[in-house]
Amino acid sequence: MDSFHEQETCIEVRDLTMAYGSFVIQHDLNFTVNRGDIFIIMGGSGCGKSTLLRNMVGLQAPARGKVLYSGESFWDAGPEDKKQIMRRFGILYQSGALWSSMTLAENVALPLSEYTSLSHAEIKELVSLKLSLVGLAGFEEFYPSEISGGMCKRAGIARAMALDPDMLFFDEPSAGLDPISARRLDELILELRDSLGTTVIVVTHELASIFAIGNNSVFLDAETRTMAASGNPRKLLEESRDPKIRKFLTRGES
Repeated sequence: MDSFHEQETCIEVRDLTMAYGSFVIQHDLNFTVNRGDIFIIMGGSGCGKSTLLRNMVGLQAPARGKVLYSGESFWDAGPEDKKQIMRRFGILYQSGALWSSMTLAENVALPLSEYTSLSHAEIKELVSLKLSLVGLAGFEEFYPSEISGGMCKRAGIARAMALDPDMLFFDEPSAGLDPISARRLDELILELRDSLGTTVIVVTHELASIFAIGNNSVFLDAETRTMAASGNPRKLLEESRDPKIRKFLTRGES
């Protein structure tokens, strides 16, 4: 990781307020995601983690504030510039969101068919490469209903990586998985970051994942409706005196 992790700013969130009408979800969020980070968006249920992700990937406009990608303000950009920024994203939704009527190969091929002018043979080759990267070589012709939940999540990651994005956004990737499958998914996320240099932003409340993969984070507090801290989760556990953060990061300890 150190070879490419030079503290180069990838995403900057400035003075961000998220709201539904007059109801404020979170206000005054300020944090930076560096290139090569595995950045965790964490906090208790209902604090606005997934809403923040939607604000970051262009699915929901903030009430106030900015999201900057390599210094360019996403929500102030014109339609074409927005599209160019979004081409740098790969997104894995909580359910995996695979098309059940399509094979894994067809699911992964979809963005390549839609957004590139590659030939059928080139797409087929790329699809096999992406599936092998996530440990699914040989499963091209399987349908989502024929494989496990963990394999569906990995296929979802292969599709998110189809266009070689430099940022991957995951919404609760371990949701619904058994502990072994969840650990394998964490290992895959680390491998992708280390081998491809991808910046990864993960919404999760799973402690095992937070400590296994996260090197940077933001903690959203549901009560005050703003961020309570940001930084390396292990450092927050060791150094934070905030009882809410300590309670969140020591759940399950006797």
